[in-house]
Amino acid sequence: MLDEIISQLKDKKSPKRRSAAKKLRKLKNIDAGPFLLSALEEELKDLRTWETQYQMVMAIGECGYKPALDFLQALGHRKFEATMVYVAIGDAIQRLSMKNEQDVTAVFYAIDSGNDMLVDGAIRAMAMLKIVPVDLHIEKIINYVTAQNKNDGMHFWVLAAAPGWSGKKIEEYLVFCATSKRDEITNAVELARKQKYKNWSPL
Repeated sequence: MLDEIISQLKDKKSPKRRSAAKKLRKLKNIDAGPFLLSALEEELKDLRTWETQYQMVMAIGECGYKPALDFLQALGHRKFEATMVYVAIGDAIQRLSMKNEQDVTAVFYAIDSGNDMLVDGAIRAMAMLKIVPVDLHIEKIINYVTAQNKNDGMHFWVLAAAPGWSGKKIEEYLVFCATSKRDEITNAVELARKQKYKNWSPL
């Protein structure tokens, strides 16, 4: 089955290649990593297939293929008209760069880049992996996102991570987000207060 999906990464049609990448995301098999990286390098030659590029990057991250990390970090500095690709890159870099279960170095790497879409991706991965950073890092992340617009979607993913966090800083942050005008953010606040996770999943 794996070989069949990997061979589909070379299909002439982009939707077929995208479908293969989505399947490999679900399988999370590291053996697919080299093939995904090779397919991504080829896919990047066509600006029109950004959705397929997005899925390939996400699959590399979810497969845990660490040898792709340097390539993805360099890719984060490339110019993409379709900025959603940056979200996938930030997500994958967070997954692949972790040295321990609290490691959110990639979040700060993204913040230092000045690219909010990279930050969004890294924070999203942090939430999906249910990472509980050390208190100092929680404080730094909250300080960063509270400097953004209260209705910014970035808050959604911090709130999705928040059920595993504790302390005065997070309590203050929940109060801050509770006044948002976006229902998904205020709903996420309530779930965080109840210390509950919801099965959010990125595209």
